[in-house]
Amino acid sequence: MPREFSPKQIERYKRQKLLGAINKCTKNLYKIFRDRSSTYSIYKERFIQLKKEIEKHRNVLITSDYIKRVDNYIERLYKDTIINEIDEETFQSLKESEATNLNRLQKSRNALKYKKSKYKNIDNEW
Repeated sequence: MPREFSPKQIERYKRQKLLGAINKCTKNLYKIFRDRSSTYSIYKERFIQLKKEIEKHRNVLITSDYIKRVDNYIERLYKDTIINEIDEETFQSLKESEATNLNRLQKSRNALKYKKSKYKNIDNEW
């Protein structure tokens, strides 16, 4: 007998799929930007593929500020570099700045995950 899932479980599953697709996109873009041998054609092909994967899960409500910022970043980058195509020279100059931007987004995520203050006030009572 097939298992019935509640609407809340289905919504959580869809949200996890969207988050996974967004994280996959940012990681792949970061690798492309850091790779010295990457070209605009490789970037364009891969980014279009990653964007399609995100769009499959687009009908999910996003509440996290971090995910909203990353999603806005991806949308802006897609519009600036794919919809409005750029040449190879512009792409090569863009790579370093966009790698830095992605790194900042990742750091803001880690700042939310790991809090130093959580570990500062631990009393060692052994």
